[in-house]
Order: sequence, then structure tokens, then C-alpha cells
Amino acid sequence: MFEPNMLLAAMNNADSNNHNYNHHEDNNNEGFLRDDEFDSANTKSGSENQEGGSGNDQDPLHPNKKKRYHRHTQLQIQEMEAFFKECPHPDDKQRKQLSRELGLEPLQVKFWFQNKRTQMKNHHERHENSHLRAENEKLRSDNLRYREALANASCPNCGGPTAIGEMSFDEHQLRLENARLREEIDRISAIAAKYVGKPVSNYPLMSPPPLPPRPLELAMGNIGGEAYGNNPTDLLKSITTPTEADKPVIIDLAVAAMEELMRMAQVDDPMWKSLVLDDEEYARTFPRGIGPRPAGFRSEASRETAVVIMNHVNIVEILMDVNQWSTIFAGMVSRAMTLAVLSTGVAGNFNGALQVMTAEFQVPSPLVPTRETYFARYCKQQGDGSWAVVDISLDSLQPNPPARCRRRASGCLIQEMPNGYSKVTWVEHVEVDDRGVHNLYKHMVSTGHAFGAKRWVAILDRQCERLASVMATNVSSGEVGVITNQEGRRSMLKLAERMVISFCAGVSASTAHTWTTLSGTGAEDVRVMTRKSVDDPGRPPGIVLSAATSFWIPVPPKRVFDFLRDENSRNEWDILSNGGVVQEMAHIANGRDTGNCVSLLRVNVS
Repeated sequence: MFEPNMLLAAMNNADSNNHNYNHHEDNNNEGFLRDDEFDSANTKSGSENQEGGSGNDQDPLHPNKKKRYHRHTQLQIQEMEAFFKECPHPDDKQRKQLSRELGLEPLQVKFWFQNKRTQMKNHHERHENSHLRAENEKLRSDNLRYREALANASCPNCGGPTAIGEMSFDEHQLRLENARLREEIDRISAIAAKYVGKPVSNYPLMSPPPLPPRPLELAMGNIGGEAYGNNPTDLLKSITTPTEADKPVIIDLAVAAMEELMRMAQVDDPMWKSLVLDDEEYARTFPRGIGPRPAGFRSEASRETAVVIMNHVNIVEILMDVNQWSTIFAGMVSRAMTLAVLSTGVAGNFNGALQVMTAEFQVPSPLVPTRETYFARYCKQQGDGSWAVVDISLDSLQPNPPARCRRRASGCLIQEMPNGYSKVTWVEHVEVDDRGVHNLYKHMVSTGHAFGAKRWVAILDRQCERLASVMATNVSSGEVGVITNQEGRRSMLKLAERMVISFCAGVSASTAHTWTTLSGTGAEDVRVMTRKSVDDPGRPPGIVLSAATSFWIPVPPKRVFDFLRDENSRNEWDILSNGGVVQEMAHIANGRDTGNCVSLLRVNVS
């Protein structure tokens, strides 16, 4: 029989042991144990379970046997640490095998892994909590800074404090803009009424236009108020950046397109016969590519060669920079964007550069639909030192909405010439659904004069002459009216560049804008385009209203051009001259032809 005090002592001893075990568990959960301390806790817990079972399962009437505590050896700890890195959750078979190898009991191994996992979990939680606390402090600081900025905000028009409680800053800006737009519309309505016989306010310019029957087709002969061009959800707006799975496909297409471009640019017969591509020979030579021609599409292929006054490296830089490219070719490119850069090429140049882009190509007429394309652009230096830049459509990666234009291998081969010149061979090869083109432009489009290689090269040649004029320093001052100051020339040519971009945007059928027929039918339609002007250089914010039409006259183009550029005949067609005498104050020649110049005119109204 046990004495009462002996029973009490035994129970106190059990409590003391449990307390010690829990004490080690708490320390272990905090993650501050050294290896030897962590090992003692594991050994003790394993010994207790091995010899006497759990403290909760023991009979309180029988005292515990004296516990045997074992400290793991350094080798045992290292082996279990290494196994833990490979498998933090060993199964029963693995634990038994590990215990045999290390001379431990399976329960000792089991509890060591349990405690190790707890230690790692606590360590990660502490690290995450520290990170969250730092992030929370940063957000609090940002919130306080924004509150102070909002409290000290001032009106940009009057300079006074903003009445946030009465009207938000954005709402105040919208009210000011709406008032300005109403004044602008009233003023332009009065001007437009003189030409079309009725005020613009009679037409629902501000209401959403009805969708056309075909996305890029301009319906002819419709009544006033119908929209022209594409709807807002056009192809370019629906395209997303390529996925990782798409990149190998894009690279394969780009490499194959580069090989195709080099053959197309350098081989004559039998590929090209009198500047016309032999479709059968092309299909035999290039069986790969982007697939067969879609039903209803027509093939356009052209090639043109010219020598331009620009270094070959600068031409490559223009083609690989989407902003420079769309500015230089503003007459062809209404909008463009780089979606992804898969490769920047070799450091210092664009050799091997690969980009994914979208672009919209235009003709300066509302009667010709634009061509939207989604393509890859690849640049590579050839073995002979020449450079090639090729485009290839990626429509198979974005099947919806279906494209109306596909670019097969198209681009240019650029060869260095003496004295800073370059020889450029341009190849354009597209497949397009051009059923929306008006009859006035059918021949021009089908012969390649609208979107073909000859037009691309002509624009590049003109822009190279213009840029050479900008950089010229030896300008003759003997002629009257010639601007010789380099800064003045640069400013005038920059203004002329913005005027060209604005003009092309105002007369083309770009899907970025909304067109509405005011009057007339067929080729005599007058179309009005509205767009919002925000942060346009040299133009106040507001609604821009442009009226455009296309018509045919039986006069050679050169005669029409000379008539329009002659200041003496300007008052015969320009209403802004108001019957006054137009005088040329200054001019800048920017090309070989005398008609290539920028003029500063003054109107003397009597």
C-alpha cells in the first residue's frame, strides 16, 4: 500500500515531468532551440512514449518509472536534417529504415520530424509577420501622405482650395470641359453649315453609332447619320500579349519568314516576272508559312528598290522603334503598338531583336478601309553585313475576331552604300479582303499603289530627305525668304510633321475614329469625323471635327498639286484666305523637287 503522501509525490512528479515536456515544446515552437536542446526535447518525448506511454494514458495509481533521456549524436542530427530537406513528411516505412540506420527508436524519429516541422512553420510565420508589419507601415505612410495631398489640393483654374464636400475634382473638370465642348460645337456647326447646307447639330454625332454590317467595310450610298469604319471592339483592341506557349511558335515563324524575305528580295526569275510574283512558284518554293490563303481573300505582292540618303543603322533603328516607325510612315501607319519584346538582340544593335506588334495601315481617303494586322517583327544582320527586317502575321494565335488582312513575309533588305547612303529593297506580300474598297480606289489598291512596296519606299525616301534637311548646317542665305536659322528650321519642320499626321488622321478611315455621313451619296459623300483631343501638341483640349470627301477629276495629279501649292491661286479654293492676297513669307526646301518645301504664308485682307 502507498502512503497518501507517497501518492501525492508520485502525482507531483508526473506533473513535473509533463510540465518539463511542455516547457520544451513551447521553446521549440518559438524556434530558438539550439541543436542539442532541440535534440534533448525530442529524445525525452520519444523515451516517454516508448517506456511509459503518454502521460494522459498512465494510471495515476502507479508511479512512473525513472525516465531515461538520450541526446542525439551530431551524426544522427545531420542525417535527419539531410533527410528532412528531401522529405519533411516521411512515412512509417521510411521512419523505420531511418531509425535502423541511426540506432534510434521509430517514435524518436517520428517526434523529431514533428518538432522540426513545427520549428520551421514557426520560423516562416515570424518572417511573414515581420514582412506584413513592414508592408502595413508603408501603406499607413502612403495613406497619410495622400490624405495630406488631398487636403492641400487646389483648383488648377482659380488656384483656390477644392470644395471636395460639394463637388469632386474630376466632376469639376468634366463640367468645365463640357462647357468648352458646347462652345466648340456651336462654332464649328456654323462653319460646317456653310458647306453642306445644314447645321451639324441636326445629326446625332454624340450618340453611339450603329454597327456596320461588315467590320472594315465602308457602306456606300447610305443616308446621313450612319457610322463608317469599325466598331470600338476592333481587332487591335481585342489582341492580348502572347503567352509563354506562343513564344516558340512565334520564333519559328520569324526565322522562316526571314529566310523567305531574303529569297523574295534577291531572287528574280522565276519568282518574279515583270515585277509580278508567280504564285505557283512561290507555293513550290515556300510550302511552309502561315497556311493557305483564306476564302475571299486576294493576294497582293510587290517589290521596290531605291537608294536613300540615310545610314543603314539609322533605318534599322527607325523600323525597330514603334514610335519612330509610326511617325516616319504617318501616311501609311495610323496607329501601332508593341505588345511584347521577345528579344532585344545583341547589345548595342538590333541583331536578333524580335517583337510582337499590332498596326493599322491606311490610305488618306475615307473610301478605303484600313488594314489591321497582328504580327511579329524580326531583325537580323546578314553574313555580308546587310540588315533585314521582316514582318509575319500571327493571326493563328488570335483567331477571334478574324483578321481581314494577313502579312506574309514582308519587310526590307538594307545594304550600306558610300557617303552615308543605303540601298533598300522592300517586299510587300499580303492577303486581304478588300471588298469594302470603293470603286474609285479599286484600281489603285489592286495595283499596289495604295499599300504596296513602291509607296513604302517613296515615303521612306521623302522622310530621309526631310531629316537630312533638318540636320543641314550649310544652308544658303542668298535666296529671299529662306529660313537659315537651324533652330527655326527645326521648329518649322516639326510643326509640318504634326500637320501631316493630323491631316492623315482626319481624312483616313481609321477604325480609331467615328465617321458620319452628312450629305450626298456614293463618291460625293461628305464624312465628318469626331474625336477627343487630349494633350495634343499645339491644340487646345476639346472635340476635333473633321470633314473629308474623295472625288475624281479629269486632271493630271501634277497639275492639281501645283495648283494647290501655289499661293497665288490659294484664294480660289481656300475659304480661310477670305478673298485676300496670300503671300509667302518664308520657306524651307526639304527635298530634291522644288515642290517639296514647307512655306510660311500670310493673308493680306483688304
